[in-house]
Amino acid sequence: MLVGYMRVSSADERQSVDLQRDALIAAGVDARHIHSDKASGARDDRPGLKTCLAWLKEGDTLVVWKLDAEISQKGCTSG
Repeated sequence: MLVGYMRVSSADERQSVDLQRDALIAAGVDARHIHSDKASGARDDRPGLKTCLAWLKEGDTLVVWKLDAEISQKGCTSG
């Protein structure tokens, strides 16, 4: 299964939401499997990312529109 994740800031919210959602769907992600966060880059809380990662099972693929370095620092660390 393809699982999508997107993050938008309030500054460019509408355009960014549409652009990212359209790109994820074009990549084959079912709209029901897209998770998102509305937050600034400085904010650590990523409930959408945490939910997205919890959905992933072995063999699934995480699809993102843009890979930011902050994802590994804020939500994808193990431990």
